[in-house]
Amino acid sequence: MQPNRIELMQQMPIFGAIREDALAFLLAPAPVVQIAAGDCFFREGDPAQSMFVLEAGRVTVSKSWQGHDLVLRRLGRGDCFGEMALLDLFPRSASVRADEDCSAVVLSPDNLYRLFEHDAEQFALIQMNIGREISRRLRVTDDLLFRARMGEALPTLERAPPPVGDAGGFR
Repeated sequence: MQPNRIELMQQMPIFGAIREDALAFLLAPAPVVQIAAGDCFFREGDPAQSMFVLEAGRVTVSKSWQGHDLVLRRLGRGDCFGEMALLDLFPRSASVRADEDCSAVVLSPDNLYRLFEHDAEQFALIQMNIGREISRRLRVTDDLLFRARMGEALPTLERAPPPVGDAGGFR
């Protein structure tokens, strides 16, 4: 296990209070994927099977609307995405495309269940942290929705460039 990987994860809100030994246990079976620039980790509507921890590279998170992909956010090293897949069974709510070559750790519900069997307390902390992160994002979204409904002009969303090709991705 790379100490750098554990350090990176401990700096993230979802894994910040998790012990080093618990992270090492969680990461032991977790694969690392390489996604080439222009390829997608997953597309909106795909089945949700895992979350990703970005170790290298940059990605764009986008959502389709009226035939266009609109940028929701850009993420870099140390960010995670797809965490809702660990909590619900719904399809992906957005697409994530690699803006440059990326390396990411893949965490599945099975990884978390394995941790639950090994250390229920650390598992519960991760679940609470995921809930907090999703709640934080919901508060931002609620604020934007409220401001829009009150007639405030919000920043225009940038269009995501079209994908280089349909090379697929991890999903």
